[in-house]
Amino acid sequence: MPVENFGSWALAGREKDCVTIYQGLKNAGAHVDYARCCGVTSDFDQAELERVAKDADVIVAVVGELASMSGEAASRADISLPGMQERMLEAALSTGKPVIVVLMNGRPLALKWVAENVHAIVEAWQLGIQAGNAVAEVLFGVYNPSGRLCCTFPAMVGQCPRYYNHPNTGRPGGKSKFSSRYIDAPIGPLYPFGYGLSYTTFEYDNLEVFERRDSIAAKVEITNRGESAGEETAQLYVQDVTASIVRPVKELKAFKKVYLSPGERKVVTMEVPKSNLGFYDDNMNYLLEDGEFVVYVGANSRDCLSQSINVKF
Repeated sequence: MPVENFGSWALAGREKDCVTIYQGLKNAGAHVDYARCCGVTSDFDQAELERVAKDADVIVAVVGELASMSGEAASRADISLPGMQERMLEAALSTGKPVIVVLMNGRPLALKWVAENVHAIVEAWQLGIQAGNAVAEVLFGVYNPSGRLCCTFPAMVGQCPRYYNHPNTGRPGGKSKFSSRYIDAPIGPLYPFGYGLSYTTFEYDNLEVFERRDSIAAKVEITNRGESAGEETAQLYVQDVTASIVRPVKELKAFKKVYLSPGERKVVTMEVPKSNLGFYDDNMNYLLEDGEFVVYVGANSRDCLSQSINVKF
């Protein structure tokens, strides 16, 4: 997919400069048998899939969107995988071989079935001319990925619009029918804002939140529990509980990336100026109001430790 490497706004890009996923895997020393058995908008050729999968150890399925499907004047009503790509993935899984999905897309996609069935997903977006080499380094473990999602991925199209910093509601999700929920889908996203995995796992402990003269600060211990060195992006979110107008359930206010060797434990401190805790009212006055704030710290906007603090301005 060389043209899709560019994305929708690289108008002067040259296709001959692009390293495809196929070429990137070959550059990394892999023996690759390739077939275009399903395009983004073309039919699915099962015979071609079966041919290349027959002697394969692993199937790397590159799916997603065309570059022309994103950007200005390119809205989609259905943000699931376009065309017959999901059917192709079903056929790939039926071979019994491990299936790794590499996504090349310009927007969040609804991938509930894909996430529940394939063995791994690499979100490659539309990275540019070196996309193939970059993806190959991730797939072969040369680089331990540390990227985090800058948007929310819905579980289903009907959840849209989906964003992490939505206003609070008087009927939060619960077991009651009369609450903020769906009767036919989960209330939460498939992948929350700030989400991302790597080849290791990180554990958060001992959150401490305290007030300083002109800021609030949070201190947390992070441990690398896996067998690979990696970078973790600790994220700090704040909720204004007692504001005079409705405020979001949480807002990202700080983050810090930390490198940890296997078994290593570090204390990470993040600070938020008090001036960043305000908001604009209906008359565009910027307000800083005393009261309760909840500070969340974790690996993404969903999986966090939390602690309340009363702040005075």
